[in-house]
Amino acid sequence: MLLQLKKFIVVLRILSCSAILWGCQTAHYYSQAIDGQCRILLKRQPISTILDDSESPQSLRERLMFILKVREFAESELQLPVNNHYLTYVDLKRPFVLWNVVAAPEFSLTPKTWCYPVAGCAAYRGYFAEANARQYADRLTKQGYDVYVGGVTAYSTLGWFDDPVLSTFIRFSEARTAGLIFHELAHQILYVKDDTAFNESFATLVEQEGLRRWQHASGSERIYTEYLQQHRRREEFIQLIMRYRQRLELLYQTDLAPAEKRTNKKNIFSELRNEYNYLKTKQIGLSAYDVWMNQSLNNAKISSVVAYNDFLPAFQKMLTQNMGELDQFFKACRQLTQKNKDERHQILESYMAN
Repeated sequence: MLLQLKKFIVVLRILSCSAILWGCQTAHYYSQAIDGQCRILLKRQPISTILDDSESPQSLRERLMFILKVREFAESELQLPVNNHYLTYVDLKRPFVLWNVVAAPEFSLTPKTWCYPVAGCAAYRGYFAEANARQYADRLTKQGYDVYVGGVTAYSTLGWFDDPVLSTFIRFSEARTAGLIFHELAHQILYVKDDTAFNESFATLVEQEGLRRWQHASGSERIYTEYLQQHRRREEFIQLIMRYRQRLELLYQTDLAPAEKRTNKKNIFSELRNEYNYLKTKQIGLSAYDVWMNQSLNNAKISSVVAYNDFLPAFQKMLTQNMGELDQFFKACRQLTQKNKDERHQILESYMAN
């Protein structure tokens, strides 16, 4: 607990200096971030206490016991830095832990970016209260941006704090829960500032390999099969969005008048919905994206769907080259982090080309 307090003080100092340098709006933003993270830290309950309490709901007890098994497997079989992560539980009593605000110009799919002292730059701004996120989104809308506010069920503090199990993901399927934990713990091994494609592709490889090994160790194919189905549906959805993203990019590069661009933009979004509704009749499970698709579509929302796993095939080849030995694979990946971003991406692309 003392170590956690010291880390919190360090982060607080960093954020306070940033607020002083960047003004009142930034100070308000970091104030809510500090308050939100602090509330989560204070609400943590030891999982062991919940399991010992006979009045704890049986469904919660069973899921927490499952998570403890996943956690143990992550440490012993995947060599992930579990430390004191996922030993506590927080009931947030809300559907999301964070709400991310994404913004993009009316005729561009290049999102607005924000830079942070610890995590680097990102194409979103996160708020612990939905009302604050909506308020900031309204401000950006008045500035002429397309804006999207999306809920987040989990995140990693990258080792700054002991991450708890959150009620926002406790009800996920076993496959999704285990995969999420493997994924978030992978970020504790490697995280490179301003290189989302590298970070997410690496973490997704660890997630997939972790679930494959979990299946082998447990003797049950159900969890891994379920995961592969979910992953396949997600990839199909992303490919659909990417096709229409390309059409929008071509439109925005034309010399058409703004009014014509708006009309064509609206038509493209309408066609996207129509194709999605058609694909749902052919692909079981794709309807999981109904809520996302049925809400307003705009550039910010489209830009939030990124092919994060572009380098996944490269990491798969690296793992194979290292004979499936995770310690050697992690070592090779760490060597890549010593390169600059362009060199790193060129090396990964060469793996995929061979």
